Amino acid sequence: MQTTMCNWTRSRWWMPGFCLFLGAVMLAAFAVGGNLGQGLASFAIMVALGAVFLVGRRSETLQGLGGPGRDERWAMIDVRATAFSGVAVILAVIGGWLYEVANGRDGDPFVWLAAVAGLAYIVAVAVLRRRS
Repeated sequence: MQTTMCNWTRSRWWMPGFCLFLGAVMLAAFAVGGNLGQGLASFAIMVALGAVFLVGRRSETLQGLGGPGRDERWAMIDVRATAFSGVAVILAVIGGWLYEVANGRDGDPFVWLAAVAGLAYIVAVAVLRRRS
């Protein structure tokens, strides 16, 4: 089962297909919320992004982001990029919470985002420690 999934996600069709899927989900969410026009705009942006991944197959960066062309080097780049983006989001959440508290507000939803980040980190450390 995992081999089939791994082959599919390494296909050149993975990222364009995922972009279409995500665009359709965004369209549905905006339509349910009563904003069909913004949903159609979001869908069009995701279709364009999918087309970039489909047409830009010769770019090593797009191959690394989109599935095919990934190897151990790209796996390490992905781990480092994910860690960097996680730190950036956590710092933004903490900064947003501090801003809200300094202005006399309760800091929601930043409190919940920080709690999720902290719990996810603790669970990941516990699970990864057991696996190593």
